[in-house]
Amino acid sequence: MSNYTDGYWWSPDGLRLHYRDYAGAEDGRPPLLCLPGLTRNARDFEPLADRLGGQWRLICPDMRGRGESAQAKDPMSYVPLTYLQDISRLLADLAITRFVAIGTSLGAIITMLIAATHREWLAGALLNDAGPTLEEAGLARIRTYVGVGQSHPSWVHAARALEEANRDVYPAYGLEQWLAMAHRLYRLNNAGRVVLDYDMRIAEPLRVAGDEAGVDMWPVMKAFSGIPTLILRGERSDILTDATATRMAQEAGADADYAVVPHVGHAPVLDEPAAVFAVDRLLARVMND
Repeated sequence: MSNYTDGYWWSPDGLRLHYRDYAGAEDGRPPLLCLPGLTRNARDFEPLADRLGGQWRLICPDMRGRGESAQAKDPMSYVPLTYLQDISRLLADLAITRFVAIGTSLGAIITMLIAATHREWLAGALLNDAGPTLEEAGLARIRTYVGVGQSHPSWVHAARALEEANRDVYPAYGLEQWLAMAHRLYRLNNAGRVVLDYDMRIAEPLRVAGDEAGVDMWPVMKAFSGIPTLILRGERSDILTDATATRMAQEAGADADYAVVPHVGHAPVLDEPAAVFAVDRLLARVMND
């Protein structure tokens, strides 16, 4: 596993938040800001960091309520605009004004907000299996498990629970891969039980009636014009359709690539061969831009 240091910063509303900082080559290349999905945390990018750490600096934050970051006082602050404010404060503290955003699922939504508000920050962007249109079938599936507490007596039990719930997402996974995912998603609590590593209240904003339509994010895709951008989709995804991903790449312009990760649903982990090839191509374009 690549070495990292733990860092902390304060949110605008006074929460102590955590990030992992993997060192990279000091050759002027921009850092990679890795933004995780809804129920995930900084550990979600361990496969990427194991491959790229030492070459690229990776900054992997735990969003509020996840991992080693503090839980929000108000659960209704578990929304993308607040996450954007938190990340903006982190970037200011680190004096980072240009980076490659690597956003998975919720992290892709935050990346789109960055493009809408501070596109000059982006040296490149990866939108991993999410976009302006999210499929209701996938959202309904997510609502069935987000905020539902789980407790297991061992890591193997946690891995088996993940397999039962996600075998359609990662059909080729074996026990070793499910165990690795369990260690990224769960933690050991004080009672010695293996539990999910997030505040169960992150589900509360998802239950607000009447907000299903949200804001039209399609105009934001034009903000990626001129920025090396990768639209990545799991072939089995129930969140991002091929039609949506294709339109995203068209709206983002000539500097956008679209790649599909075979035999994977929502969302690719970024260690799959197709994802590795696509990410390396994106980073090569960033270096040559």
